[in-house]
Amino acid sequence: MTDAHRIRRADRARMPIPCVTMSGTILRMSTITVSTNVSKPVDEVFAVFTDLEKLVERIPAITALEVLSEGPFGEGTRWRETRLMFKKKATEEMSVSDFDPPNRYTVVAESHGMRYSTVFLFVPEGDGTNVSWAFTGTALTFGAKIMAPIFNLLMTGTMKKCMRGDLEALRDVCERVEG
Repeated sequence: MTDAHRIRRADRARMPIPCVTMSGTILRMSTITVSTNVSKPVDEVFAVFTDLEKLVERIPAITALEVLSEGPFGEGTRWRETRLMFKKKATEEMSVSDFDPPNRYTVVAESHGMRYSTVFLFVPEGDGTNVSWAFTGTALTFGAKIMAPIFNLLMTGTMKKCMRGDLEALRDVCERVEG
């Protein structure tokens, strides 16, 4: 048995994303990245992106959102989000695993044998902000590991389009907000 076979599920969850063990081999999963420039300062942009209470009205694909934790947005914040994906409603529970305002935050979720990680980066550029969004999926179960290469091949373009739509919707909100 190789070392990769000995890696337990709990250990895989701590591995740097996007590592996946599969048949004794560590494979890199695709990371999908989109970015945009917003003509507002970092603090204002970060505030719009982290305002869960208004996401339903700001992102057309989100149909419902229930905040599951108390207090301000930060590490440990949890919510259940329902959105239209591929013409069907999908509900996922998400949480913030890393929070460094106003520079970045990371959202994680587990569903259908996959662990998803989404990193948002906010970088000042002149009078505005460059926002980057990186999405990675890591297969945790045998079935998900088998389907991961197919998912990468077939879904990367569609996921990138969905992410770009959300990013542009939030950019437009930021640019309408009076500073």
